[in-house]
Amino acid sequence: MDPVFKLDELRGLAAHAGNWRTETGIPRVAMVQGKIPAAALAAVYEPMINLILTGSKTMTVGEKVFNYDPASYFVMSVDLPAVGEVHPAVTGEPYLAVSLTIDPQRVATLLEGLSPSMMNNRPEGGFSVASVTPELLDAWVRMLRLMKTPDDIPALAPVYEREILYHVLKGPHGWMLRDIASPGTMLARISNAIQWLRHNFAEEFVVESLAGREAMSVSAFHRHFKAVTAMSPLQYQKRVRLLHARTMLLGRQQSVTYVAQEVGYRSVPQFNRDYARVFGLPPLKDVAQLRKVMNVRESH
Repeated sequence: MDPVFKLDELRGLAAHAGNWRTETGIPRVAMVQGKIPAAALAAVYEPMINLILTGSKTMTVGEKVFNYDPASYFVMSVDLPAVGEVHPAVTGEPYLAVSLTIDPQRVATLLEGLSPSMMNNRPEGGFSVASVTPELLDAWVRMLRLMKTPDDIPALAPVYEREILYHVLKGPHGWMLRDIASPGTMLARISNAIQWLRHNFAEEFVVESLAGREAMSVSAFHRHFKAVTAMSPLQYQKRVRLLHARTMLLGRQQSVTYVAQEVGYRSVPQFNRDYARVFGLPPLKDVAQLRKVMNVRESH
């Protein structure tokens, strides 16, 4: 089938998605459509394969900016704080995308039967964009068709998930999936450090101790961490803190002082400066603006 027709079928299958993460009933597969609130696009993203069906998306991770459209897909192999921005198609159709959350154990099982020479050499990094292939599109079509026959999901979804992962493994960034599922690789070791930071973001930490946990020198740890995340460990921690703070301020009636302390800040003025630097406005003004946008959306 022509790739254009495959994309058209995928668009039809995902057409009922909302402008939030919409579950498909298929494990780890979700979809989203339309103008997505800014607060939802600034988040800590889980490892995923994201395929754009209509429109385009800009992802900013640290100082790196990536743009991708229906001719490409995005691979993120570690948990990363990022800011996204979606755009409708030039012809006016709303943004539409599907995603598969990466399960390292399923990747590891798939790797057991593959030749190591099948995958490309390993560059640095934990996220990137690649051109979509007809084979990858075909696997996605079969996966989303399962929404029409939910009784088939338990038997067939694992097969199609394996096929999607296989084609990504064969692609230019397949090494990311391989390394994240292979204990002892540099990417897996940095991922371990990332998991520690995600779950202990409010705690003070010494970079030397975090590097030591992964049996790395401080200089090597810094170099590899930044290569994977486009941020230093301290910058990563700060971004995660601020994202959690924003969520807390949006969801509860709590003071800026309380929230700043809860996410690990000792200085409220420093928290306000960091927050405004990342989100463009001081905490209270930012939250008020976001709530206004959310109320408008809910009223329609």
